[in-house]
Amino acid sequence: MSAPSTPVTPELKKTALNSTHRALKAKMVDFGGWDMPVEYPCPGGGLIAEHMAVRTGVGLFDVSHMGEIQFRGPGALAAVQHITMNDASRLKDGQAHYSALLTPQGTFVDDILVHRLGENDYLLVVNAGTKDKDYAWIRKQVGTWPGIHINDYSSYYSQLALQGPRALETLQNLTKVDLASIKNYWFTWGQVAGVHNVLIARTGYSGEDGFEVYIPSDEATTVKVWNELLAAGAEFGIRPCGLGARNTLRLEAGMSLYGHEISEEINVWEGGLDRWLKLDKGEFIGREALAAVQASGGPKRKIIGLEMVDRGIGRDGYPVLDLEGKEIGVVTSGSPAPFLKTNIAMALVPAEVAAGGGDVLVQVRANPVRAKQVPIPFYKRAKK
Repeated sequence: MSAPSTPVTPELKKTALNSTHRALKAKMVDFGGWDMPVEYPCPGGGLIAEHMAVRTGVGLFDVSHMGEIQFRGPGALAAVQHITMNDASRLKDGQAHYSALLTPQGTFVDDILVHRLGENDYLLVVNAGTKDKDYAWIRKQVGTWPGIHINDYSSYYSQLALQGPRALETLQNLTKVDLASIKNYWFTWGQVAGVHNVLIARTGYSGEDGFEVYIPSDEATTVKVWNELLAAGAEFGIRPCGLGARNTLRLEAGMSLYGHEISEEINVWEGGLDRWLKLDKGEFIGREALAAVQASGGPKRKIIGLEMVDRGIGRDGYPVLDLEGKEIGVVTSGSPAPFLKTNIAMALVPAEVAAGGGDVLVQVRANPVRAKQVPIPFYKRAKK
């Protein structure tokens, strides 16, 4: 009788900066099949220091694990319109917007950014852990449409995200592009740190001003630009930042995360992302189901913001109770908020609870902890 076989663990994918992260003594974790830094606990470092650097100065993230899918050809816009909820026909060359791929039920395949590179040329940036699923979904829905080429160019790009109030000054040290002229959710092309034809986008996932740069994915180029960005931001106290700070920053800013506030079980109305939903643009996947929810009086559940009143942290997956102790919902994301110096969470609860605005309880292990409903986002950066 043969011995039972041992399951083979697939090798984690690595960005071009993997060795650099390890040299910086980053704490590495498996994130959606990628070996990624969660924090850099160097002297005086760690998650809180990284979070505060982004809120008060500047931080640098390796987000090269994100996916990039390009649509080209005269049928590109029609295909993008069919599979996304926002109205891509409104985009101008050099403009981007937040959108989502939806199921026929109006729930989420993934949330994405759509960039219009040109009249027949669109770049979709998708989440790392869902990239293969997203690409397969896209190919299934519109892959045979005429007049379009759809390609996964994820392996061609390293993507670095510079976030914080000093992000512009940091990047400006390395480029002649007038960064101040790039409006929020717009992008351009230029030279950065001596690298030509870099896509420079003014977007982000932290609640702060910031830029993403898309550069060739070879290790030499990626490490060079990473190191030059760190040097350029040294005067502003720049820190390399991991996934831990990325999560606490986006939570303070009330930004949804796939698998938490958005999933194939949560629809657009429930997730509170309807400001990017354009039902009037014409037919698209999920439109009929979402129009039916609207016609029936709205969703039965809603994502709300919570601030813990009593001591305790409402973590992802913890039950939400009414004040009588009956379970009514679940925490979708929760953590301490380093800049706000309180404990916050987002939770999915019945629509009537959300509308009432009253306090609830979060079951923190054995203890029900009181929390008050507060508006999302929890944090908004001051406008200049």
